[in-house]
Amino acid sequence: MGHMRRIWGQWRWVWGSAVIAAACCLATTVVFAPGYMSPDSFDQLRQATGKKPLTDWHPPVLSLVWRALIAVTGSPASMAVLQSVIFWAALWVTAWCVWESTGSRFGSLAVLGLGLTPQVLTFVGVVWKDVHMAVALLAATAVAFVGLSPRGGRARPALRWGLFGLGVLFLAYAMLVRKNAFFAAIPVFVMLVRAWWPRPGLRTWVIATVALVVGLAVPTAAISWIERPVRTKQVAQIMIDDLVHVLTVKELRAADVSPDLRDRLVAAAQKCDRIGSLSDAYWTCYDRPANGLIGDSGRLTSLWMREMSGHVPGYLQYRALLFTKLLFATGYPYHPGVSSNDLGLTVSHIRLEDLLDTYVNGAVSDLRPLFRGWFWLALALVLSVRPGRGAFSMPIRALGISSAAYILGYLPIMPATNYRYVYWPAIACTLGILLVWLNRGTAASAPTDADAEEAGSAGSGAPAGAGLGG
Repeated sequence: MGHMRRIWGQWRWVWGSAVIAAACCLATTVVFAPGYMSPDSFDQLRQATGKKPLTDWHPPVLSLVWRALIAVTGSPASMAVLQSVIFWAALWVTAWCVWESTGSRFGSLAVLGLGLTPQVLTFVGVVWKDVHMAVALLAATAVAFVGLSPRGGRARPALRWGLFGLGVLFLAYAMLVRKNAFFAAIPVFVMLVRAWWPRPGLRTWVIATVALVVGLAVPTAAISWIERPVRTKQVAQIMIDDLVHVLTVKELRAADVSPDLRDRLVAAAQKCDRIGSLSDAYWTCYDRPANGLIGDSGRLTSLWMREMSGHVPGYLQYRALLFTKLLFATGYPYHPGVSSNDLGLTVSHIRLEDLLDTYVNGAVSDLRPLFRGWFWLALALVLSVRPGRGAFSMPIRALGISSAAYILGYLPIMPATNYRYVYWPAIACTLGILLVWLNRGTAASAPTDADAEEAGSAGSGAPAGAGLGG
C-alpha cells in the first residue's frame, strides 16, 4: 500500500507540473496574441501567405512552416501558439527529468520558472527566426535530458534511437531557420549523443552525424527544388557595412567599381556618419535599388576582397568595436507588440502588452546585466570551464560552450547589436546556472562494466544508468 501511495504521489507531481506548464503556456499565448511581430516578421508572413515571393533573405523554412499552420488553422496567430507550446513543453520535460534525477520538486519548479524570467519571457511570443532557433535548441536539450534521466537509461534501443531522431529534427530546424545556428547547435548535438550513449563508439558517432546531415540536406534540397526561393545575396549586406565604415569617403570615391555603385557607397558612408549609424547600413544609409543586392553583390564582393585585404587593421578595429557594443551596449531588449502593417494585425490585449512592457523594461532598468551580452558570454565561459563534478556537469558544459560559441560567432558577421542575438545564450545560461545549483545535491554516475560490455556488443555505446552521466 505504501509503495502504491508513493507511485501515486510521484505521478500526481508529474501531472501537476504539467498543469502548471500548460497554464503558463496559455497565459503566454494570450499575452502575446496574435504573436508580436516586427517588419522582419511581416516580411516572412507575406511570403507565407503568398503576398510576396518566397526569398532566401530570411531562411524560407519559417515561412513554409507558417504557411502550413495557416492552411490548417486559418490564422497567422498559430505560429506564436506553436512557439509557446514547444517552449513550455521543453521546459516541462526538462523539469520532469530534473525531478526524476534529483527528487527536488523545488528544482523542477525552478526549471519551469525559468520561462517567466524577464530575460527569457521577453521574446517567447515574438515571431522571429532567432526565437525559433532558441526554442528548437531548448527542445533538443529537453530530449537530451530524457536520455540522461534514469527513465531514459532504461529505454529500449528502438525508443532510444527514435527519441534521438526527434532531437536531431529539432537541431536541424534550428540550423535551417538561423544560418549561423551551427555554432550553437554542434555542442548541443554532442550533448544529445552522449545523453543517450555515454560512451559512444565510432559507429554511433557516424550514424548520429549522418542523421544530422540528412536532417539538414533533405529539407534544404526539397525547399530549393520545389519552392525555388528567390536568391537575394544577403551576405553582401555585411560587406556594405565593412566598406562604408572601414574605408574613408575619399577611398570610396576612388574605388574601382561602376559609378552608380560608387556614388551609393559614398552617399551611404556620409549618411551613416551624419546620423551616427555604426551598423546595418544597408537599411539605414544605403540607397537600395529595386532589385536589392542581386545586381550589386558580385561587385560588392570583389571590392570587399580587394579593400579589406589592404585595410586589415581598420577592419579588425571596426568589427571589434561592433562586437564590444553587442557585449556592453546591447540594444532592443523588448519588441513592443505588433508593428504597423497593412495586414490588419494588431495586439489583441493592449493592457497585457503594457503589463509585459512594464515587467521587461523595468527589469532592463533594474537588472541591466541580464540584458547585456557580456554577462551571458562571461557566464557561458564559466559554465564551459567549471561545470562542476555533479551529475549535471555534462549538460552544463554543453550549454556553456553552445552559448559562448554562438556569441563569439557573431564577431565577423554581426549586422546589429540587438539582444535577440544573445537570446539563446540567455536561455541556455539561465538553465545552466540553475543546474549548477542543483548539481550540488547530485552525484555523477559512471557507466558500469556491464554497460561498456553492452556498448561493445551493440557497437553503439552504453545507455545512461540511474542518474546523469557526468
